[in-house]
Amino acid sequence: MGTQDTEPTEGGRLPGAGRPDDYRAGFACLVGRPNAGKSTLTNALVGQKVAITSSKPQTTRHTIRGVATTPTAQVILVDTPGLHKPRTLLGQRLNDLVRETLLEVDVIGFCLPADQRIGPGDTFIAAELKELRSVRRRPVVAIATKADAVDRERLAEHLMAIDQLGEWDAIIPCSAVSGSQVEEVRDVLASFLPRSPQLYPDGVLTDEPEMVMIAELVREAALEGVRDELPHSLAVVVEEMVPREDRPEDSPLLDVRVNVFVERPSQKAIVIGRGGSRLREVGTNARKGIEALLGQKVFLDLHVKVAKDWQRDPKQLQRLGF
Repeated sequence: MGTQDTEPTEGGRLPGAGRPDDYRAGFACLVGRPNAGKSTLTNALVGQKVAITSSKPQTTRHTIRGVATTPTAQVILVDTPGLHKPRTLLGQRLNDLVRETLLEVDVIGFCLPADQRIGPGDTFIAAELKELRSVRRRPVVAIATKADAVDRERLAEHLMAIDQLGEWDAIIPCSAVSGSQVEEVRDVLASFLPRSPQLYPDGVLTDEPEMVMIAELVREAALEGVRDELPHSLAVVVEEMVPREDRPEDSPLLDVRVNVFVERPSQKAIVIGRGGSRLREVGTNARKGIEALLGQKVFLDLHVKVAKDWQRDPKQLQRLGF
């Protein structure tokens, strides 16, 4: 079977084998303001890490697809950046990316974290979704994420506030961390998908290229424990991946060279840390994730570079993959 048979696009449908006639398959998109728990929920639904998570908002920049396959349905999750009022060219491009994605999917999951009150960011997204539904009818499921972080009374208040925020096809609370109601969220999303054979073979969890996932793992490691202004200013590019020569067959080593770009010399100092201590920690943490992803030993060569004001420069944005 050739690769084109196993890598369908949104429009393509794979012939299913041994699945019921009422099998459902299609694309679901999780939206929400930054740090609403979208990436964590994607990973919980898939059952394995395919999207980076961070305590810092605005960590997702690529639409990472996770594939959740069950005997009755296949939900292909498209994880987008948080919709927000943009302050930079990068922010505007990220918002455009979300809107384009929303028009192409079969169902939308709107994530509203239970440990935070409904705010202006949620109202902004609710208005965007209302406008989108006037253009093209799309079912929207409101998902109260982080339900484990509050008591039952607070959760009930949150669910009522969600109900008053807009018109939803379903409302469901869940906790990606504890696993509570994750399967129910998957089943609710699946119920709005079209009848279709599977789009991806069993065992496929994502169609994201390895180099993109490696860059995301480095970015996740670099974001942990740093101050608030850094996430927006951090871009990661994998320069090369080359097998180390003269290694025994039973012990291969992959050389991975990665550039981390920041906007100012002061940010470079933050990433590197005193005497290079922080960069070593970033490298160690990222390497563990990369080795788990690739299933082999890796030598990670990290370099931090300054690309002045890259978020506002169209040429630099293009060079860095945005």
